[in-house]
Amino acid sequence: MFLGFIITVAARLFAVYVPQFIGDSTNVIERYVNGEITEVSQVKSELFINIIYILGAALLSGLFTFLMRQTFIVVSRHIEYDLKNEIYQQYQNLSLNFYKKNRTGDLMNRISEDVSRVRMYFGPALMNSVATVTMFFVVLAYMISKAPLLTLYTIAPFPILSFAIYKLSRAINERSTIVQEYLSKLSTFTQESFSGISVIKSYVLESKTNSGFVELSNTSREKNIDLVKVQAFFFPLMALLIGGSNILVIYIGGQRVINGEIANFGVIVEFLLYVNMLTWPVASVGWIADMVQRAEASQKRINEFLKQKPEIKNKTAETTPVKGKVEFKNVTFTYDDTNITALKNVSFEINSGETLAIIGKTGAGKSTILELIGRLYDVQSGGELLIDGKPIDQFNLKNLRNSIGYVPQDAFLFSDSIKNNIRFGKNDASDEEVIAAAKNAAVHKNIIGFSKGYDTVLGERGITLSGGQKQRVSIARAIIQDPQILLFDDCLSAVDTETEEEILSNLHKISSQKTTIIVSHRISSAKNADKIIVLEEGEIVQQGSHNQLVKQEGYYKDLYLKQLSEKEN
Repeated sequence: MFLGFIITVAARLFAVYVPQFIGDSTNVIERYVNGEITEVSQVKSELFINIIYILGAALLSGLFTFLMRQTFIVVSRHIEYDLKNEIYQQYQNLSLNFYKKNRTGDLMNRISEDVSRVRMYFGPALMNSVATVTMFFVVLAYMISKAPLLTLYTIAPFPILSFAIYKLSRAINERSTIVQEYLSKLSTFTQESFSGISVIKSYVLESKTNSGFVELSNTSREKNIDLVKVQAFFFPLMALLIGGSNILVIYIGGQRVINGEIANFGVIVEFLLYVNMLTWPVASVGWIADMVQRAEASQKRINEFLKQKPEIKNKTAETTPVKGKVEFKNVTFTYDDTNITALKNVSFEINSGETLAIIGKTGAGKSTILELIGRLYDVQSGGELLIDGKPIDQFNLKNLRNSIGYVPQDAFLFSDSIKNNIRFGKNDASDEEVIAAAKNAAVHKNIIGFSKGYDTVLGERGITLSGGQKQRVSIARAIIQDPQILLFDDCLSAVDTETEEEILSNLHKISSQKTTIIVSHRISSAKNADKIIVLEEGEIVQQGSHNQLVKQEGYYKDLYLKQLSEKEN
């Protein structure tokens, strides 16, 4: 960046020399016309020397201008790269709670649009600022030394130009922001329409959806036209004020040459060239000022997130292996975004190698238990969560999460091949390991039925697959990781009972030495577990084995009889 400052000054200095040599060439011709020089060969010689100087100055100015862009613009791209990586890393460090409080669109905007505005400050804005200040003072100093009064008349329109461009730039930016907002709305509308195309077709909403798009598109067109109307003033305004300055130079300068107050006509030529050279720097003052303001606002928005501290902190850098024993001691947990108490004084223990099933109604707190084990949230309201007899926050966070295979209730798959989605659990997994995991998740036969098999690229959020297939690919992703703890959050709800039994049988073989927790609404998924707990409104109302619970009056027995009756029917 410092080198860029030096190069920019050099580039402007060499550019300033060009009008001087052109002025000198004009003076040579003027002296020949006036008879001061009689030899044509002398005129040719002096003009040739000036042409060499003009070409040399222009080439050097061009070279330094190229280097100027290579320093400022390239540095600004490195800053953009670093800042985006820093923000993205911060996003990954921030807790799940952060994402519940902030919209995805806003997060995306800060890492793209806001970072771009900051880059524009460190690149074009800073570069043009240095170039403008350098050229303005150097040119102004030279013009004053040649003709002070003519200089004053020449630059008179410049403050008006600068102020007008500033106001125009503000108006353009305001309208540009509105245009961007409507572009975002159009993108969101079309994305939702394409994602929900099956719903639109099912409810015959094509016409209504199209009308909504047309209305939004028409509004967007109107906002774009408003922007273009303002932009149309930019270059005519510049041309008007430049023309005004040129007229002043020719008229007032011409009078002073006639009156003998300016010795050479070449000065007028130089002033005309300098006026045109100064036009863009002066015009860019308003543009730069607005760019700086936008960058400042964007950096403040970026800093809001960069200064946020992750709620979940890694308290140790040491390697802490996990065996798998899990113990809840009087755990109470309240979500601070909704103030809902999901768990109330929950206590249970599961040893390494055992299987725990959690049964309960929607909203009973089942998923919260799994999120706490994965340390997506910390226990704060009360109680203690222990892993292998130690508080969970004493484990290295990376080691803890690497030892957990988690299958969420809403299976999320990436827009990648099925093979890579399964490999997400283990990056260096071989094809054989991928196939073995898919077989254990009872999805192998489905995959090989696709035209490209495991290389089939999934649509957004795995839309290519059915609900049951997505769940099973997600299970394969957790299995291939070979973790010490397996967490299944109602991940068999979309598969039939026959497939469910096959998966559970495979899981039973795989998880014999692993701690497994299964959240489910089906008794069939829970009956073979070593322990079963029943949650109701965040409290454990029943616990025991399947044989024990079916003999007790309560939710578990009622659910068992109801599902048994449905199966028989």
